[in-house]
Amino acid sequence: MEDKRNIQIIEWEHLDKKKFYVFGVAMTMMIRVSVYPFTLIRTRLQVQKGKSLYHGTFDAFIKILRADGITGLYRGFLVNTFTLISGQCYVTTYELTRKFVADYSQSNTVKSLVAGGSASLVAQSITVPIDVVSQHLMMQRKGEKMGRFQVRGNPEGQGVLVFGQTKDIIRQILRADGLRGFYRGYVASLLTYIPNSAVWWPFYHFYADGLLLCHPGWSAMTRSRLTATSASQLSYLCPKECPHIVFQAVSGPLAAATASILTNPMDVIRTRVQVEGKNSIILTFRQLMAEEGPWGLMKGLSARIISATPSTIVIVVGYESLKKLSLRPELVDSRHW
Repeated sequence: MEDKRNIQIIEWEHLDKKKFYVFGVAMTMMIRVSVYPFTLIRTRLQVQKGKSLYHGTFDAFIKILRADGITGLYRGFLVNTFTLISGQCYVTTYELTRKFVADYSQSNTVKSLVAGGSASLVAQSITVPIDVVSQHLMMQRKGEKMGRFQVRGNPEGQGVLVFGQTKDIIRQILRADGLRGFYRGYVASLLTYIPNSAVWWPFYHFYADGLLLCHPGWSAMTRSRLTATSASQLSYLCPKECPHIVFQAVSGPLAAATASILTNPMDVIRTRVQVEGKNSIILTFRQLMAEEGPWGLMKGLSARIISATPSTIVIVVGYESLKKLSLRPELVDSRHW
């Protein structure tokens, strides 16, 4: 009989692909709607000089809401929805790469590390042009100009139709930088998101295994066997009958916080390169250190973690549920929640 105590990873070959993509697009859209305001806030915090406009995540939220209303928190959102395409490319690449690596290694850490990095490489190649445009739209605000470009004929950042703003920003990018302008910060994006993704997946499985190791209903022999594979040091926190999906929901934000802390310095540099039109990662780093010191590398971290926590819970629960709902009919009874 199959051991229900282990979290069984659903691999690519187990899925009904049609269900997987239909459910996946709907789930991703709901997540983006819920976390986009914090993405906008994080971007503005990372771009501003010191604390010239906002003193933190909450302060930025209140000021944007007062100045522009709820729509101000969703500037650039429609353009950003095109990243749904890159999201589906990401999960497809991740699952296919896991399947490929499995022929050479059965280590879940190795499979997660390679697949996560590869998926991010593919996704960022699609996402960066969308990010460049949406970030410039995020910078449109009343008063002081934040980014390189301002929507023309609209000094207050309002009154122009959304698609008119997008068209205007695209024209300004083309005029200033040509087609290369849409891939400004591409290397910085790769240096941010490939490590972030490569770190997130192994830590996610590490924390999930660790929480299972903490299960107080398990025998000493079971814990000993799992310790050999997970090497977790987490405390005894989990109730005996806790479902697997809860372990996974807790593990996701822990992994996201870990990855965010490790990669936030590069994320700050990436944002400045893309929004301010910098041409050098090294020079941007030096300027940031000279102006704001080491703490400048942590700008926007709280907003990033705040947005990552609920979104990661939804992503993990949604993604794991999505995979279970997308199982081929003959495998439905072989996987446990």
